[in-house]
Amino acid sequence: MVDEGLRKRGCPCTKDYFLHKKSFQSWGNYGRAALMETTLRLRDRVLARSMDQTELVEMKARSQHEMKKTLTWWDLMWFGLGGIIGAGEDTGPAVVLSFVFSGVSAMLSVFCYTEFAVEIPVAGGSFAYLRVELGDFMAFIAAGNILLPNVIGGAAVARAWTSYFAKLCNHQPNDFRIVAHGLGPDYRYLDPIAVVVIAIICFLAVLSTKGSSRFNYIASIIHIIFIVFIIVAGLTKADTKNYSNFAPNGARGIFKSSAVLFFAYVGFDAVSTMAEETKDPGRDIPIGLVGSMAITTLAYCLLAVTLCLMQPYRHINEVDPFSVLTFEAVGWGWSQYIVAAGAIKGMTTVLLIGAMGQARYLTRIARTHMIPPWLGHVNEMTGTPVNATVVMLAATAIIAFFTNLSILADLLSISTLFIFMLVALALIVRRYYASGVTTPANRNKLIVFLLLILGSSIATATYCATTTDAWIGYVITGPIWLVGTVGLWLFVPQAREPKIWGVPLVPWLPSLSIAINIFFLGSFEKKSFEKFGIWTLIILVYYFLFGLHASYDTAKEAGNDISEMKNVEDGAVPS
Repeated sequence: MVDEGLRKRGCPCTKDYFLHKKSFQSWGNYGRAALMETTLRLRDRVLARSMDQTELVEMKARSQHEMKKTLTWWDLMWFGLGGIIGAGEDTGPAVVLSFVFSGVSAMLSVFCYTEFAVEIPVAGGSFAYLRVELGDFMAFIAAGNILLPNVIGGAAVARAWTSYFAKLCNHQPNDFRIVAHGLGPDYRYLDPIAVVVIAIICFLAVLSTKGSSRFNYIASIIHIIFIVFIIVAGLTKADTKNYSNFAPNGARGIFKSSAVLFFAYVGFDAVSTMAEETKDPGRDIPIGLVGSMAITTLAYCLLAVTLCLMQPYRHINEVDPFSVLTFEAVGWGWSQYIVAAGAIKGMTTVLLIGAMGQARYLTRIARTHMIPPWLGHVNEMTGTPVNATVVMLAATAIIAFFTNLSILADLLSISTLFIFMLVALALIVRRYYASGVTTPANRNKLIVFLLLILGSSIATATYCATTTDAWIGYVITGPIWLVGTVGLWLFVPQAREPKIWGVPLVPWLPSLSIAINIFFLGSFEKKSFEKFGIWTLIILVYYFLFGLHASYDTAKEAGNDISEMKNVEDGAVPS
């Protein structure tokens, strides 16, 4: 329980507010009550599930003050449009198909996120959804892989901001960076401008959510004007000969680019974290999320078609701002300033929405006390999570100062695909399993069919990654996925219907989302998975040493007053 005096002062920056749980009161407690019971506590956290009501009421109360409900579908729509940005790959003109495939997969994920956000409209997005359906342990693993891609994405965009600003000033990107020759080649170009930009974004993000929204949609409207300019002006220089070699790397290249281009759709995940500040979640969230994703996918495809018609794809430099170089190549050098200015506008809003999403993720995780609860504090005057915002953007600024996009893009996409897959899985669990409703027989059938869906999807991705022109494997894995999905559809009754808005065609759409996300994961190189594995190992070490015990103590303390968690083994009706 938080001391009442701390609540009144509004600045709970004491030692107890960082490590006030029973397990951390002394080294003896930590050794005997915590570490010695790690296995027992882990089992409890794996099996325990949070309840919707807990997320909606008790968890929010731990932030001491409420976030202000000021957002409508209009704000969410523009947040979605402003929070999304893309990158390029060696796909040739067929990059448009990569954007389509990525967009379809992202739209399936949007459906899943939307149902959760409508039913559990709290800050934290997928962390809260997974905690309700898959438990504390999986939620934390996901959380670590949510925060890292957001920090990486913000750092990459901040450095790209510098590149476009340099172009606007008739300079090369590294002209505005400090060269530290003693560092490795990937870390030696220090970027102070990126740090300054992030600091300004931090100020805007903590000042006011509604104010940030107004700034965002004004900037996003300007950005859309620039996009229209690129498309219209670019098509006047179109040459269909540039499409003669449509897919130089074949289907494999298209799918690989689709996976990497998932970076382009990360923004909507951040928007879902703002559900707690939405006036009418049942109406505003579906319109805002689905609408912005549809518009964004269309815009990406039109841009890809236009740019590849303007210039042979091999001449589009993906390291330098590609649209600027493309316009220079067709003799419109003057337009580089318009394009650069538009890009700066777009990246500014991406940084802003990303900062807001990161802070709300961190706030929601801190409410469970898996990380210091000080980070879950909401400022009484601004109604924003100031502490979490400052901490997350400080981490983003440190990475942006040293690191470039090329060594981080794959890790960002892997983490994003992993989270989207888990959310789709959680949606199926939510629809088909409810303690006290689902019989043990139906629960077991659910597990078997989910294993078929997951196993066949992993096998398909592995087969694609390890073979070239063979197809026989798909004849085996495809039907297995179909059996798993049909089995769910026909033999397991749904235990819960959505109250307001639900994903259509369940289990087909979430099952397809699982399969596509895992398939995209198979497109990455071994080194990318090694980075992902190392980071996951780091957050597991943290969890076993700190997060597990803090959240266990918190749940048990709350259990004295309220039933915070339910156990998947309790309350099942006999078969």
